[in-house]
Amino acid sequence: MTFLQRSMSKIARRWIGLLALVAMLPLLVHAQGSTGPVYDDILQGFADSERWLTYSGDYSGQRHSLLTQINADNIMSLRPEWTFQTGTTTRGRGFETTPLVDAGVLYVTGSNNYAWAIDARTGRAFWQYRRNLPSDLTYGASAPVNRGFGMLGNSLFMVTLDAHLLSFDRRSGDILWDVVLADYRQGYAATLAPLVLDNKVIVGISGGEYATRGFIDAYDPTTGDRLWRFNTIPGPGEPGSETWPDDPEVLARGGGGTWMNGSYDPELNLIYWGVGNPNPDYYGDLRPGDNLYSNSIVALDADSGELRWHYQFTPHDLNDWDSNQIPVLADIEWQGSPRRVVMLANRNGFFYVMDRVSGELLLATPFTATTWAREIGADGRPIVLNDGSKGCLPDPWGSTNFMPPSYYPELGLFYLTARETCATYVPEEPTFVPGQSSFGGVVFIDGEQGSGALRALDVQTGDLRWEFTYPSPTFGGVLTTAAGLVFAGDHEGNFMAFDAVSGDNLWHYQTGSRIWGAAAMTHMLDGRQFVLIASGTTLTAFALPEQ
Repeated sequence: MTFLQRSMSKIARRWIGLLALVAMLPLLVHAQGSTGPVYDDILQGFADSERWLTYSGDYSGQRHSLLTQINADNIMSLRPEWTFQTGTTTRGRGFETTPLVDAGVLYVTGSNNYAWAIDARTGRAFWQYRRNLPSDLTYGASAPVNRGFGMLGNSLFMVTLDAHLLSFDRRSGDILWDVVLADYRQGYAATLAPLVLDNKVIVGISGGEYATRGFIDAYDPTTGDRLWRFNTIPGPGEPGSETWPDDPEVLARGGGGTWMNGSYDPELNLIYWGVGNPNPDYYGDLRPGDNLYSNSIVALDADSGELRWHYQFTPHDLNDWDSNQIPVLADIEWQGSPRRVVMLANRNGFFYVMDRVSGELLLATPFTATTWAREIGADGRPIVLNDGSKGCLPDPWGSTNFMPPSYYPELGLFYLTARETCATYVPEEPTFVPGQSSFGGVVFIDGEQGSGALRALDVQTGDLRWEFTYPSPTFGGVLTTAAGLVFAGDHEGNFMAFDAVSGDNLWHYQTGSRIWGAAAMTHMLDGRQFVLIASGTTLTAFALPEQ
């Protein structure tokens, strides 16, 4: 074939692809309808089986689907229906998104701020977006991931590695507005899936190792105007500033990133959000005190952003144990009385249950081996045994991390990915350079002791009901369904289903790449239940054979 023939063949293929895409666009518009989901639709959560409208499936963070078509009796027949290849790199990380789905269309984000609208029946893309990122990215270049869209009406919302918040027209992929969250040149970035309420888009920020100051923002979904900001590191004279040195420069670079999603209680109108490490990570001499509101959960008024209560898991953190885990909301019986609680398995190795109205601590108990603290005292503070310099459990990645857990209300069980690890921390006084990381030391991780596990915890006691051991520490998230199934994945690329009561491994599928940070989602389509998991650079949809 001549050069001219090859060129003409390439042009022809491009035109065929373009014509195919154009032909599909009317199908996309028809599938989506004229208007998308409103706030009341998001409030329904899992009640509408054909939708998954927010990162966790509903505002509670439980990731517990009501679907039962796929169950223990037929799980062995579960098979892949299609696989979508992103074609993007992850630099050692996995494809971390949770797709949203409405009217048979999936909305998916990928690494390096790609995004797609995908036909949920075939895995074929309707449209694709690629952001042109600056060449001088710092933080964003080291962890080029994105965890998903927020959605309201015909608008999609996505944060970017250069610290912007975008609004898309979901029918076309066109940008409706673009606002700057912070200056990426200072080390700021954004990676989470926005939390969308009735009239607000809630986002957080990454960059706690880059001498930045964390915050949680609310934006108008129509205009992009910022409605409020809560700074996770207080300013001089503000409540919490007394836990820091009396130095505005220290506060301005105090860390406290908010890079993972929060949860929302519509009745209380409170947002629950985890806050990351103080800066510098391992060197605490420059920041004596507890360093609020780092390593905390904060409960914020959704209308004003005002702090209603907080709880700090690791005061004066020296180990990079961010509290950027999903807060899980539930209404349970607690010691004979009904309680509205928020539950969180923390990077520091303790499982916590708190009253989500008042912030009262109800339970704090280890779910992995720990050597840094013996227990949580009656005052809610850890009784510290080891700062990490003598060898410490866990390592900086923590006893768990940002991978989503799940809660099964009928069983009273909390399912999470646990990591058993060990590290020794060597602090060093850092030099602060704008846009450069300032960890304040180095960490030596004992690779011989590392392991992972899927664990089921009794929320009343924190006791271990069962576990499935993984060959290595893993970052896969968890989904449960009302059929009594638990879906989870590991570092070796195995996507698995378990019996929710016994922990028996019922089914597995080798995806070919590690499952990192992602958890499965599920929805109904054309009378069939689909289960989707992101792995490596692929998104795979599973279903039972058609009858």
